Amino acid sequence: MRKVSRIRSAVAVGLVSAFALSGTAAAEDVKLNGSGASFPFPIYSKWFKDFSKSNDDIRVDYQSKGSGAGIQDLINHTVDFAASDAAMNEEEMAKVEEGVVLLPMTAGEIVVIYNLEGVDALKLPRAVYPEIFSGEITQWNDPKIAAANPGVALPDDTITVVTRSDSSGTSFVFTGHLSNISEDFKSSVGQGKAPNWPKAGNFVAAPKNDGVTAQVQQNQGSIGYVEYGYAKLTKWKQVAKLENASGNFVAPGPESGAAALASAEFPEGTLPNSDVPNLIAWVWDPAGEDAYPIATFTWMLFYKDQDDAKAAALRKMVEYGIKEGQKIADSMGYIPLPENVREKVLETAKHIQ
Repeated sequence: MRKVSRIRSAVAVGLVSAFALSGTAAAEDVKLNGSGASFPFPIYSKWFKDFSKSNDDIRVDYQSKGSGAGIQDLINHTVDFAASDAAMNEEEMAKVEEGVVLLPMTAGEIVVIYNLEGVDALKLPRAVYPEIFSGEITQWNDPKIAAANPGVALPDDTITVVTRSDSSGTSFVFTGHLSNISEDFKSSVGQGKAPNWPKAGNFVAAPKNDGVTAQVQQNQGSIGYVEYGYAKLTKWKQVAKLENASGNFVAPGPESGAAALASAEFPEGTLPNSDVPNLIAWVWDPAGEDAYPIATFTWMLFYKDQDDAKAAALRKMVEYGIKEGQKIADSMGYIPLPENVREKVLETAKHIQ
């Protein structure tokens, strides 16, 4: 059982007290293993490294595997915590008998990167980019793309579309947005962690955000979707401006990302069959004039009921991410959480027991 019994706890306390009296006691190090989303991997890696340095009795290891794999690891009890951009659905939560606590820990934008020699600026209308990712538009000089980019020398080349090969929260959010603005995309590809991408020859797949980034950067004429931080950290300049719900072409960045999340509303009440507050909120198509159209929170996933020492260490890790970790979010290409969201996270983290 994950929860230490009261009898074993009493015995353990007695033994620790005895050792303390003899001067031989030492606090046992706590090791926390996590896995999941590649979307927040750059910032989580920095957080966990710095957190472990300042807490030498706690070590955090995190493996970037994709959101779907992280959720499955939590269900299979092979990790102490997981991470997912797709949060968890009710069916997945029901498979964790200890209960779950889902906390939004950071937020970011999903951007469309491309590789076209000599094209330093590209605008993609909201009627166009869903058609590129559904396979309906296949040429770079398609009239619909050309009309939005007058004076830009678009080549008569096939568009190579790079998608995720793994079960991905980034895919879930990206296809959720596309499904909300295009009925044709919703019916042909649909929303999911592993969407029904076209089988056409101009579609290729790569694992995780860094895999998609590498594929696009290495192949002329390609396009793909990644978390903004990957484009920023690799200094890749060819990032498309996307048309938002207000009809404005907007570049990703801290201000446009924050404007997108400003309309996020957390639901009242708790997670299904639980007393844990529900902190799952989505913004599929933000309406603000300055809002970048694709932005999302990303969540850490925890067992509600677990080993006492690990629960205390996990709460401490969450507090570090919320209080100290947010200070570096902007510099790494993420959106710092609003103050009201930070307060909700810290209060809800108390349910990790």
